[in-house]
Amino acid sequence: MPTVLLVPGLRGDMPDHWQTLLQAELPKVACVPRLGHELAREAWVEALDASIRAIEGPLMLVAHSAGAIMVAHWAKVHRRKILGALLATPPDLDSPLPDGYPSMQALEENGWFPVPTAPLPFPSLVAASSNDPLARIGRVLSLAVCWGSRFVDLGEVGHLNPASGYGPWPRAHDFIRELQPPLPLPVSRQREGR
Repeated sequence: MPTVLLVPGLRGDMPDHWQTLLQAELPKVACVPRLGHELAREAWVEALDASIRAIEGPLMLVAHSAGAIMVAHWAKVHRRKILGALLATPPDLDSPLPDGYPSMQALEENGWFPVPTAPLPFPSLVAASSNDPLARIGRVLSLAVCWGSRFVDLGEVGHLNPASGYGPWPRAHDFIRELQPPLPLPVSRQREGR
C-alpha cells in the first residue's frame, strides 16, 4: 500500500476541504505543510521535496489547485519514483485569478512563471471542472496534454473546494485506485498460468 502525499494549494487550512477529509480516510497518508502567506514558488517546491524525502516506500501524490502546478515545478528539477499523481483542478495562471487569490504580478515576482509544460515522469490524471472560476477547461486540457496526463472532465464542480460545495469528494478514492499499479500475482499463481 503506497503512502499518499497530499499537496494543498495556496489557500489556508480548511477543515471541511476534501483533501483534509481524505487525510482522515486513508491508511497511509501525509500532507505537505501549508506555508501560510509565503508565496515563493521555491519555498513551496522545497516543502514538497522535503515531504517526499521524509516518506519511505511507494508514494503517490494527490494535489489540488496550485498544488498541481507545484508538482509540475518539482518534477522539473527533482527525481524520485512516484507511482502516480492525481492533479485536481489546476488553476490557469496565465489568466488573472479571482479576487482573494494572488495577482499575476505577485505570482511573477515569486517565480511561478512559466508554468512547466514538460511531460511528467510518472503516470498522472488531471481532473478538471467545466465551470472552475480559476481556470478555463480548455487551458487545463492543454496542460494535461503537455504533462502526458489522462484528462477527466468532472462537469460543473466549481473549483472543487468548500465554496463550490465540496466537502467530501468520493471520486478521489477511485482515481487513487486507478493510478496504483496492479499488485503482482503471488508466485504460485504465476506458475499456474504458464
